[in-house]
Parts: sequence; C-alpha cells; structure tokens
Amino acid sequence: MRLENLRLLDFKSYEEVSLEFPARINVLIGRNGSGKTNLLDAIFYLSFTKSAFSLADQQLIRHDQPYFMVKGDFHVGTESHNISSIFQLGLKKVFREDMLDYQKLSAHIGKYPVILMAPDDVELIREGSESRRKFFDSIISQLDNTYLETLMRYNHIVKQRNSLLKMAAERGSVDWVAIETYDVAIAHAGIDIYKKRRAFITDFLPVFHYYYRFIVEQNEHCTLNYESELHQKDFLEGLRENHQKDLMLQRTNFGIHRDDFVFTLGARDIKRLGSQGQQKSFVIALKLAQYEILKKSKGFKPVLLLDDIFDKLDDQRIATLLSLIKSDLGQLFITDARPDRTRRLLAQIGVESSVFTIEDGKVRS
Repeated sequence: MRLENLRLLDFKSYEEVSLEFPARINVLIGRNGSGKTNLLDAIFYLSFTKSAFSLADQQLIRHDQPYFMVKGDFHVGTESHNISSIFQLGLKKVFREDMLDYQKLSAHIGKYPVILMAPDDVELIREGSESRRKFFDSIISQLDNTYLETLMRYNHIVKQRNSLLKMAAERGSVDWVAIETYDVAIAHAGIDIYKKRRAFITDFLPVFHYYYRFIVEQNEHCTLNYESELHQKDFLEGLRENHQKDLMLQRTNFGIHRDDFVFTLGARDIKRLGSQGQQKSFVIALKLAQYEILKKSKGFKPVLLLDDIFDKLDDQRIATLLSLIKSDLGQLFITDARPDRTRRLLAQIGVESSVFTIEDGKVRS
C-alpha cells in the first residue's frame, strides 16, 4: 500500500498544500516547529479518522478558521481509493471513502494501516497502563473490526454504570437491579475482549522477540505479559464482589479496563530498571512487530511514519532501521531537522527518495 498524494486545507499549520508522493521513501525536512510532524499527523488522520496526538478535531483547525479538510489517495493492490474528511465547527465530521460517507467511523479503521514511530514512544513504557492498553487495542482493532465495536460498547456501558453509581451516592439509595443489568452487559462484552487480547498476545510475542533480538544483536531475554483480573476470577463474580467498593468510589473497579501489559527484561521490570537504550530497543521492536503483524494479516505493507527518530537513536539502532528500510519496509515518510544527515544515511544503503522542504507552513519538493 502507498499514499499517492495528500491535500490539506486549513489543517493545523497549513493554509493549503497539495503534494504528490511518487517515491517509496519520502523525506520531510525542516527546522523544529516548521510543521513536519503536522504532515505525518494528516496521513495518520486519513488512516485512523483522528489525530495521533489525542487532539480534538476542533484543535486541528488552523488558527481563526472555521473548518479543515484532509484528502488523499491510497493505492492498494490494483486499486486506488480516495479518502477525505471535512470538519466544520458546529457540524458533524464528514469522513468519506470514494465519495461515500461513512455512517460509522469505526468501519474505516484497519482499511489503510499506518504506523507512527516517534521519539516519545518510550512513554509507552514509562506511562500508566492506559497507554499500553490503547496501543494493543489499536493493533487488534485494525485486525478485527468486531473487536473495536465490542470495545466501544464496553466502554460506553462502563461509563453508564459509573454515572449510575454517582447518582446512587448522591441520592443515598441504590438500584441494585439496574446495577446487575449493567454487570451482565459489561461481562458479556468484556469476556470477548479478554479472549481476543489473550489470543493476540500469543501471536504477537514471537514476532516481537524476533525483532528485539534483531535490534540488540545479543542474547538478551525480554518479554511482555498480559495481566488481567480475569486470569483468576469470573467476570460477573468480580463485579459483584466489588459492589460496595464501586459505590464508595463511584466507579467500576473490576474489568478489562484495568488490564495491563507488563514489559520485562530478564526478570526485571524494564520500566524501572531498564536502561534508556534497552527501553528504546524494546519500543522499536514493538512497533516493528506491529508492522509485521498488520502486513501479514492485510496481505500488503502498511505505511510507516518515522518522526525525527534519527535524533534519538544511536548508530547501531539507526543501522538496523536502515537495513530494514532497504529490504523489508514499504512506503516511508521520514522527518528530520538535519537534511545532510538523512541524505547521507539513505545514500549509504543506495535508495532513492523524494525530499520535501518545509518552512512556515509552505512545502516545496
């Protein structure tokens, strides 16, 4: 798969830009703050129907403008598909494939997979469990649209149950029949999510191990473990046992929304005891495993976005990525604030690229 072109109107820092991408490797060059990452975010938006940086749609509109538009053509196999989105203040977002509006945005997820690799990915290790759940849920959702629908339904039911708990605390009386109804609905959806997470990790682990060994080039054992309260307890039983705690804290304290994925190096928690280099290698291996899993499932190579990562990697890890760029990876978009470095690195592996220079919201190729 490759992105053939991209057009933006009033998206983030861009008033208007129209770009063509004939090459497999596309290098976006510009000073820090020039708008390189904004272009990557636009590509990400076409794949996921949202920003990569948890920004609300209204925050993506260029300053003092009423709307934005993002449009691009993805070439998959022998077909080309036009994807576009328009968001206007006060109106519902429109997201289209080949001029047909999606009724549900979730139906688009996974059709045109894009993977973003950025310097702050290491926060996946350092932050709380929510960021790790989102990472793995995002991959599974691109593989299985039913999973995404079930996850959205589960989160909605938990939110409704939490609202009921807050109302009960305010009123001083509890409708246990209603609570039980929510318990059954949460357990029904949550068990499906739990089973699919377990199955996915079983498939993901050997691919992750392969890439970690490829990156570090030494016999250093690392792994990740899926932790869930459902390993030891029935879902409904766990919900019922926590009724009084839920009422006191006014939130649901048992379920798959509390799951975590624990990253270890040897017998050590890499979050607390891993070196900076080990953490970077771990995250790169996670992203490359994500790439490989999606490629195998879809039957084509996803688009890979590399955002200023050469600045944060040592020579060994850069050499590893370059070897993959030369042989295994599909279309890439690489941002760098140092054009000479990028040109030198790509020249080392003998690959051609299109170079785009970005300055003050303007792009020239």
